[in-house]
Amino acid sequence: MPTEAARVLVVDDEERMREIIRKELERKGYIVDQAACGEDAITAAERLNYDVVLLDLRMPGMTGLEALAKFRELAPAPEVIIITGHGTIDTAIEAMRLGAYHYVTKPFKLRELELNIRKAGEKIALERKSRQLERLVKDQSAGPEIVGESPALRKVLRLIEKIAPTDSPALVTGESGTGKELVALSIHRQSLRADSPFVVVNCGTLQETLLETELFGHEKGAFTGAVATREGLFEVAHQGTLFLDEIGEMSPTLQVKLLRALQEGEIRRIGSNRSIHVDARIIAATNVDLREAVRDGRFREDLYYRINVFPIEVPPLRDRRDDIPALVRHFLAAISVPGKGPFTITDQALAALTGYGWPGNVRELMNTIERMKILSDGNVLDIDAVPAEVLGDQGDQALPRLDPHLRISEVEKLHILNILRHTNGNKTRAAAILGVSTRTLYNKLAEYEDEQKG
Repeated sequence: MPTEAARVLVVDDEERMREIIRKELERKGYIVDQAACGEDAITAAERLNYDVVLLDLRMPGMTGLEALAKFRELAPAPEVIIITGHGTIDTAIEAMRLGAYHYVTKPFKLRELELNIRKAGEKIALERKSRQLERLVKDQSAGPEIVGESPALRKVLRLIEKIAPTDSPALVTGESGTGKELVALSIHRQSLRADSPFVVVNCGTLQETLLETELFGHEKGAFTGAVATREGLFEVAHQGTLFLDEIGEMSPTLQVKLLRALQEGEIRRIGSNRSIHVDARIIAATNVDLREAVRDGRFREDLYYRINVFPIEVPPLRDRRDDIPALVRHFLAAISVPGKGPFTITDQALAALTGYGWPGNVRELMNTIERMKILSDGNVLDIDAVPAEVLGDQGDQALPRLDPHLRISEVEKLHILNILRHTNGNKTRAAAILGVSTRTLYNKLAEYEDEQKG
């Protein structure tokens, strides 16, 4: 039985032969359609993507060879297995020269036929995976993970767990750089589609015509420069997930076409009048207020409700400061700099990073750590490695001027109080930065209170 339900089209003018083959293949787990002539077969194949076509060479009307030529022009083209009588072996060999996968002669054994179909299906599956890797397909086995344990982030993670097993569309919102694509990828990885492609398209970086071509594909000769037929990303993401980043930047014209694709589960390539069935889960993301865009007439209300079945808002980094130390250490380990070994960071530098507002969110933090590592002379990132714009108005608070005659205990006290100032009094976060337990920190603070009372 095939590992996946391969779709087979049986083309033969003998109804009894079609029925025998259909029953046997369906018993083996295949999805089987039938056509009594070449014309009907081509019409069916233009609407649905078949993995394998069983094609009788001798039929009234369009010949088998003519139908074969039409099948080979489709994108993606199915594998064609020729069914022929003893008297047309030469023609069958000619058909293989023209691109047929194999041929079987009448009368044939159903076991032999099913074996050839299985091998043809495996071949086309490998070719499909190869095409997917050549396009904007993300690697599912590796890549970034969501880092952090703050309450705000845990709320997002719980939502991901709930939405992932479903096929419902999701709308991920949040400021630029918060990790919306990472949320979408996490939904995909935890879904039943995890073994299929996760395809990304940025709707804000492509012109309308280019974005339409990316999403829906085009036929050969559809426009100047279309030298070959090309699958759209909807087709590449078939049975997987299509992530539409910055969907709020999509033009009104494309919004209409996207809505039609979502409603009907079908797309049309540019230059084609045939519909292609697609099964891709849609996750969209935006950093703009789509409700306001709807009110202003910049975004279709019906499309908004279609994609906003399950909203997830990703918090800005300033609202999850507890995660900054973990993110910093993650980027210290994840970002490599040629010629330099593992990096560490001092508590004072970490406190300065934690105290910053990060308007560019996680992306800005990651870029800052990379810049600090590149510019550093050693493998320890100290306060002097923190960029001036990050220190900003922290100024003297981030770099306290210490009396050189202070005792170690007094320096320790100043440092602890400085860290608390940067965490806005959050003792759990301060203890994490200092590398001590919260109990130790509370004990230290109690000592300082006793000193004041004394």
